[in-house]
Amino acid sequence: EVQIAESGGGQVQNGGSLRLTCAFARSDSQLYTFSWFRRAPGKSREGLAAIGDDGEEYYSESAKGRFTISADSANIVSLHLRDLQIEDTAVYYCAASPIVEIMGGQELWERSYDYWGQGTQVTVSS
Repeated sequence: EVQIAESGGGQVQNGGSLRLTCAFARSDSQLYTFSWFRRAPGKSREGLAAIGDDGEEYYSESAKGRFTISADSANIVSLHLRDLQIEDTAVYYCAASPIVEIMGGQELWERSYDYWGQGTQVTVSS
């Protein structure tokens, strides 16, 4: 089991940057994949990036080039957001699941993840 808490959201101007942090606590020795999703107003949750304890990284097309996921320590995964646009306004969520439970090619699928944080709001203004 994994407990997750996101932080780092806030309000930023168009073109700005933010670093979102996912702090987690796990109660077993399994290898996990950690991911970031977002839900914009009126839209479904969208997978952005994922990183596994095995070092593999995955990005959606919308995240490539502007967003970077990193494992900063044994219990922190960050998402670095650059060149933020108004359409990036959303609640950003961190999620986790054991690597063995995620099928290949489904690392950015919402249903692949068992554990979720409460989310952190990112608002981009002009």
